[in-house]
Amino acid sequence: MKTKKLAWSIVLLNLTTFTVNAQQAVNDISFGKGLMNYVAADSSFSVKFAPRMQVRYYGSSDFTDGQLGPVEHDFLVRRSRFKFDGWAYHPSIKYKMEFGLTNNDISGASEFTKGAPRLILDAVVKWGFAPGWELWAGQTKLPGNIERVISSANLQFVDRSMLNSKFNIDRDMGIQLRHKSKFGGMVTKEKFAISQGEGRNITVGNVGGLQYTARFEALPLGEFKKKGDYMGSSTIRESSPKLMLAYTFDHNSNAVKTRSNMGSYMYLTDGGLYETDITTHFVDLAFKFQGLSIMSEWSSRSAANPVAVNIDGTETGDIVSVGQAFNLAVGQFISEKVEVAARYTTINYDYLTGIENPTQYTLGINKFVVGHKLKVQTDLSYTTKAGEADGVMFRTGFELHF
Repeated sequence: MKTKKLAWSIVLLNLTTFTVNAQQAVNDISFGKGLMNYVAADSSFSVKFAPRMQVRYYGSSDFTDGQLGPVEHDFLVRRSRFKFDGWAYHPSIKYKMEFGLTNNDISGASEFTKGAPRLILDAVVKWGFAPGWELWAGQTKLPGNIERVISSANLQFVDRSMLNSKFNIDRDMGIQLRHKSKFGGMVTKEKFAISQGEGRNITVGNVGGLQYTARFEALPLGEFKKKGDYMGSSTIRESSPKLMLAYTFDHNSNAVKTRSNMGSYMYLTDGGLYETDITTHFVDLAFKFQGLSIMSEWSSRSAANPVAVNIDGTETGDIVSVGQAFNLAVGQFISEKVEVAARYTTINYDYLTGIENPTQYTLGINKFVVGHKLKVQTDLSYTTKAGEADGVMFRTGFELHF
């Protein structure tokens, strides 16, 4: 514990020293563009430091015999992060490092992380080796469903949907190849990844096989302003309609977790791990015009042998979360900085899982003080399972992002 405190103290001391030395650059920064934004005098590197935090309140109540029970309250710091990005040696060599500080971000220590907390979210280098081409290496988000790839700082609702929490493929360690083409007014993007297949911060071996991901995006009406296709809400108004259509294919060979590279490890009684091929598909859409935004996603997950069994054929109790899910979110600004939004999410699990199928309806109101950099959000959700009322949840909180 003392070692961890000393390490963080050194990091904070270095940041303070660096900030003081870079005072001239800091004075030129406005809110939302980083706490520190520095370019070396010889132009050999740049660094932007942009910390952020999300504070949340959750209130929930479950239905019992058709009646709502007592309300459970939860106040928490949902996210608190240090993010660094810039370029090194040449502007074509970019990097990003992001570290999580909250229990939500660093939890998940196991024998596969050598018992260490999972502090690192992103540690990736991006090399633009030719016009329209980039090669990525390190740990970062895989090119999965749009809602997952959108930064948690730029969400339309207080948090992501059930589709994302049960079907996303999240971060992993590996390499990615990305390409962008323009055909008149149309833009296409191709993204390919080969990764370890067990999620982030895995440091002990690679059980099972590798994970292969491919994503294709078509923007028939041209590119969104300031990467608005990967940003919730229409905080940046599009003067003309913009549309993105995309498909992702992901195959995790000999996966050892219940949700591809997410979920829990599937242990055998002899201490080994159950392995099976898991395939996930995503089809998603993003549309924006003026104050209107629409995002829709469909996901499907299958496994070669979803029920985990021991060598002798007995079931272990673990089952891959196979099934399908659909998500639709619509938002409309009713004034310059106030948005109302609605979301519908439903999951249809395979009967093998034994999980009751949930459906969730969410209404939200957002006040954007400085876009997504400083905002207050609130939403109310009603959830059913197998067609019966299950619970109500109210959430509110704010985002502060330098």
